This record gives sequence, structure tokens and C-alpha cells, in this order.
Amino acid sequence: MSAVNDTKFKPAVFLLTGISEQEDVHLWLSIPFCLIYVISIVGNSVILFIIKTDPSLHDPMYIFLSMLAVTDLGLSITTMPTILGIYLFNSKEISLNACFAQLFFIQLLQCIESSVLLLMAFDRFIEICNPLRYASILTLPRIAKMGLVFVLRAVAVTFPLPFLLKRFHYCKSNVLSHSYCLHQEVMKMACSDIKVNDIYGLSVILITMGLDSLLISLSYVMIFKTVLSVASHTEFLRALNTCVSHLCAILLFYIPVIGLAVTHRFGNSSSHLLQVVLGYIYQMVPPLINPIVYSVKSKHFRARIIRAFIK
Repeated sequence: MSAVNDTKFKPAVFLLTGISEQEDVHLWLSIPFCLIYVISIVGNSVILFIIKTDPSLHDPMYIFLSMLAVTDLGLSITTMPTILGIYLFNSKEISLNACFAQLFFIQLLQCIESSVLLLMAFDRFIEICNPLRYASILTLPRIAKMGLVFVLRAVAVTFPLPFLLKRFHYCKSNVLSHSYCLHQEVMKMACSDIKVNDIYGLSVILITMGLDSLLISLSYVMIFKTVLSVASHTEFLRALNTCVSHLCAILLFYIPVIGLAVTHRFGNSSSHLLQVVLGYIYQMVPPLINPIVYSVKSKHFRARIIRAFIK
């Protein structure tokens, strides 16, 4: 009898939601979302194409930038079907397995992006604090090994998430507050004790994004300390200018991540709109802005892009 009851209360699908429940507004909202996705995919694809085809850009800084572009492309492709499905076709249903797969890839790619930002901070640290050994430290084989280690770390810590969720029965509301699946929200739909999921999910954030953000902060403390101790005011500003693009990428990534985590864990019903807005910023703004920021701030890279299109 209990098995029958369990099956009865286990929904076959989750229902995703958009910004507005008024369907007549959805088509208008789909226009900016489509533009954001087109710009994100084209922008990151152009970055990858330029770096791949130009041998002069095969140095560590641009290799890390290509890693960031691949990750941003992955994030856009992961969330695009459900977000555009809601606004273009009013398709709100997502099966449990599809939902678990989506939240796995979202968490995986976020962990990898955090790691790439850490590698980029390490690149800035070596170039500014130890420029004479820059080429000998950041060799291509070493960069490949570091990238592989961080990808394996992300896979190892995120792989259990869908299986921890799959063991639950979901007897609460099956309506999610976002246009895609997030682990911290889906687990709250379970009618079982979610303490293990809660602790493990928090641990994943701490040992990936938490540790990465701490090491990034330490890198910039060392960078500023080095520059202030040996450089003039003009040289300090010049060195800071080389870090602006990376600092923008860090802020665009970590501020929405922290805000969304806080509102989901400690927010109440009045913070629902804030959760939704942060959720869209969290997924859509970094892939959109990163290519623009790096193209604008790097004169050398901007010149290569212009030259490629003029040809």
C-alpha cells in the first residue's frame, strides 16, 4: 500500500515558471532573451575562432579566455531550451530526469567557470609578480594539466547531486520558481529529510566556488602589494588596467551566485522576485558580457577581431 501511495505522490514532471504568468507578455519577453542568447553564442564562438586561428594568441592569457568562452557557451546551451521554451511555446513541463540532468550540468559548468577564473587570477599574479618566470611556469602542458584537474574536481563533486535527488519522492508542489532547474530549489520539493542534500550542496559550493574565491582574493592582494611596493602611480594604474577585464568577470560571476544562494537559503516569500531576477542574471549575464568586456579592454584582441572580419 505504501508503494502505491509513494507512486501516487511522486510527480512525473516539474513545472518551470517565467518572470510573468501572463502568457500574452511571454512573446514580448522572448525577444530580449533571444537576443541575449544570440549575442552570447556568437560572441563566445568568435572568441574561440579568433584564438584558434591566430597563432599569436596561443599564450596562457588567451588560452584561459578560450576556456572561459567554452564554459559560457555550455551554460547558454544548457539553459536556453527551457527558458526559450517557456516564452516562445509556453512549454513549462520538464521531466524529473531531464531536470536532474540540467541541474547537474548547470552546477558542473559553474564549478568549472569558477576554476577558470582562478586560473586567470593565477595568470595575472605570475605575469605581474614574477614576470621573468612567466613563460617557464605557464607552459602549455602545465596549463592542460591544471585545466584537467579542475574539470575532474568539478565532475567529482557534482556527479552525486542528481543521484541524491533521484532517491526522493516529491509530494510537495512541483512548481519551480525559475525557468530552469537548480539543486537548492528542487531538493526542497521532496517530502523526505533533505539534510544530507543540504549539507552536501553547501559543501560543494564551499570547496569549489568558496575556495576559488578565497584564492582569487589572495592573488589580488599579492598583486596589489607587489605593484604598490615597486611601481609609480602611473605604473600601478597600467598594471591595474590589465586586470580590469578579469575583475569584471569575477564580479559578474560571484555576486549573482552569492546573492542567489543567500536568498534561497534564508529568503522568504517576499524575496521571490529577487530570486527570479538573480537567477536570470546568474545564468545569462556572464556569457553575454564576458566576450564584450575582453574585446573592448584588450586592444590586441580587438584588432585581431576587426582584422578577421575585414578579411
